[in-house]
Amino acid sequence: MKEYYDYKTVEKKWQQKWEDEGFFKTGEDADKENYYVLEMFPYPSGNLHMGHVRVYSIGDVIARYKKMKGYNVLHPMGWDAFGLPAENAAIKHGNVHPADWTWANIANMKEQMKRLGYSYDWEREVATATPDYYKWTQWFFVQMYKRGLAYKKKSAVNWCPDCNTVLANEQVINNRCERCDSEVEQKELEQWFFKITDYAEQLLEDQKLLKNWPEKVKIMQRNWIGRSEGMIIKFPVKGYDQELEVFTTRPDTVFGATYMVLAPEHPLVARLIKGTEKEEEVQRFINKVKKQKEMERTSPESEKEGMFTGAYAINPMTGKEIPIMIANYVLMGYGTGAIMAVPAHDQRDMDFALKYNIPIEVVIQPYDREEILTAEDLAGEAYTGDGYLVNSGEYNGLSVKEAFEKMAVDMEKKGTGYRKVNYRLRDWLISRQRYWGTPIPIVYCDKCGIVPVPEEELPVELPHDVEFKASGESPLKYAEDFINTRCPECGGPGRREVDTMDTFVDSSWYFLRYIDPKNTEEPVSREKAAKWFPVDQYIGGVEHAILHLLYARFFTKVISDLGFTDDVEPFTNWLAQGMVLKDGAKMSKSKGNVVDPGEILDKYGADTTRLFILFAAPPEKDLEWSDAGVEGSERFLNRVWRLVSENIKELKEAGRETVLNTSLFTSEDKELYRQANIAVKRVSEDIDERLNFNTAISAIMELTNACYHYLKDVKERNYALLKHVIDNLLLILSSFAPHMTAELWEELGNSGNVYEQSWPGYDEKALKKDEITIVVQINGKVRDKVDVDADISEDELKEIVFAQEKVKDYTEGKEIVKTIVIPKKLVNIVVR
Repeated sequence: MKEYYDYKTVEKKWQQKWEDEGFFKTGEDADKENYYVLEMFPYPSGNLHMGHVRVYSIGDVIARYKKMKGYNVLHPMGWDAFGLPAENAAIKHGNVHPADWTWANIANMKEQMKRLGYSYDWEREVATATPDYYKWTQWFFVQMYKRGLAYKKKSAVNWCPDCNTVLANEQVINNRCERCDSEVEQKELEQWFFKITDYAEQLLEDQKLLKNWPEKVKIMQRNWIGRSEGMIIKFPVKGYDQELEVFTTRPDTVFGATYMVLAPEHPLVARLIKGTEKEEEVQRFINKVKKQKEMERTSPESEKEGMFTGAYAINPMTGKEIPIMIANYVLMGYGTGAIMAVPAHDQRDMDFALKYNIPIEVVIQPYDREEILTAEDLAGEAYTGDGYLVNSGEYNGLSVKEAFEKMAVDMEKKGTGYRKVNYRLRDWLISRQRYWGTPIPIVYCDKCGIVPVPEEELPVELPHDVEFKASGESPLKYAEDFINTRCPECGGPGRREVDTMDTFVDSSWYFLRYIDPKNTEEPVSREKAAKWFPVDQYIGGVEHAILHLLYARFFTKVISDLGFTDDVEPFTNWLAQGMVLKDGAKMSKSKGNVVDPGEILDKYGADTTRLFILFAAPPEKDLEWSDAGVEGSERFLNRVWRLVSENIKELKEAGRETVLNTSLFTSEDKELYRQANIAVKRVSEDIDERLNFNTAISAIMELTNACYHYLKDVKERNYALLKHVIDNLLLILSSFAPHMTAELWEELGNSGNVYEQSWPGYDEKALKKDEITIVVQINGKVRDKVDVDADISEDELKEIVFAQEKVKDYTEGKEIVKTIVIPKKLVNIVVR
């Protein structure tokens, strides 16, 4: 046996053995419970980065632990394979096809994963860019279309000029593309949407099922969905047989509405200005606003600009005519695209009213103010606090809450308004004007209109032979062989949709496909979904809290409605791991602080890499990369190796006793046995209950130290005990450092693979030392109690008692009488 851990030889040996013997194939034992652990699958960019290593190492520890605890474990891996980078590579290099680029990257990253020893069941591997996967993505689209959940409409969309594609609202960060950081423009296009808003209330309500999700993630989703209770109030338009409907959460302020504002894109604007003297002026303003970015229009710091349309609305509560304005701060995509403006009680409306000299009417009086509040008193600062109504007719004196309820009842009776719940959440825009994505299975027919591709004709496959243009335009627009087809309904000429789906659609259901990846008849069988779904433990970055996780929750609810599962939430537990930093910053090529996992694997091996990435920080915290920390992990593993190699003869001779005779243990034996049980208990709880892998590794390190102390301090060693302790040490370390522990397990002559063993239990009785309770009495009164080890000496006892009592006045010249009955009986120390 070598004196050091030869990771290059050992890791290669065990990786080959695991693959040859199918160690990681999903268990199907009907007598065992099932456990599904899943890390978010990667985009195949070419190489793993340290963030990948961290998340996959976390998942692998859990998977290995659960298997040793007796579960059937499903631990799959796949590829989020569609996306812009592959297409951009084809455009940039000119001689590489996105498919070839993607499959080459997958092969490389898969090899890196195998080098790290991850226990994936590769027989269940999926890639979203394969026809046998995206056939079912298209199938879900067709089902959603039939149910009215997929629809097409003309919309002002977020357009990335560099990516040459539309972005969903969630993909625009500070008015920039989340992928390339280009400034986003607004564009009017016909686009496909998923009606996620139909599930807005359920997405909120079902958060009660997410008991083991981080609260901050649930808050982020609640804020994004943005539920608000209010009313739709109808304002008749003077001179037109039409009403303007506005949503407001403050119907109690309707008497203070002194003007209306429409989004410049509102369809009524063109009708109001047509043929009037205002038409040309207003149209110029509309054209100007269209060039402004959404963030620029809605930011509190941005200048509020507007224009009078020349038309008036009638306030349904006061009967007064109020001007209809258009303004840059109102967007068509939110609410109804129209608002009632109450400048006295909304700062944005106040700023606008002051700028354009519009009347301001106070209708809410603060409780703590005696004088009636006036517009002059406000001095440009809107009052947004609580109070009671004034200048509001029959509603004067009512509280805000009381007025809301009474006005709602009255307006509903009159037909001038009705209660409504509104959501900030918008429908999910899924159209992308790019090639490398799932084709949208729709045919356009001059006779039949929009026709979904029949299920039996799926998948609609991407054509391989296309020409990529430097402009970034989708080559599907020019692929006539792809575009020209027959209408599925009438058999006449038809044209295929050339947009592809947002890649978040592909990743919104992949966790179900792993359960039944070879099924050619349906995306997943209900029977198999019942066995494995939902995912027990999901792991990924918090940056996916809104996009991926919200979409996955939505898709799961749709899939449940389609009858594939009774479960409406995809992930029972979710762990959001922190980032891997270097020099205090996120690793990036531009900052020159990237650590290449391949280089670390070459220099230190997989087990050292895994151990460091799990030991350096709690999983939910950011981790600072440290070369010294990696070297420390390497030293520790070699220390465990030497613990076996330097005592291999005696340990093998001792064999593996199934039952230790603890009654024959010396005090040193008892202490080592106690430390071993403590370590097993701590590691079990840290993995199972807290997911605190760093403290679990710390417990293993402490047990290793205890073994070395035993070997150093004890002359007549109990090698049967030491063998038992080291065996357990290897078992609890095996999830973190699987290669080395497998090799040491074999070197010790143990049967089977370490990975096939049961997780060790622990002896509750052995966890604590024997203790006695000292009761300190002074003048017959109990002054203190303290627990100490039963084998404490009299001198130590005096020191502990008096240090505890801090009664030095009693110490000199006083007789101490002690009576000890052990274990765990009272020891009376009487100071006379």
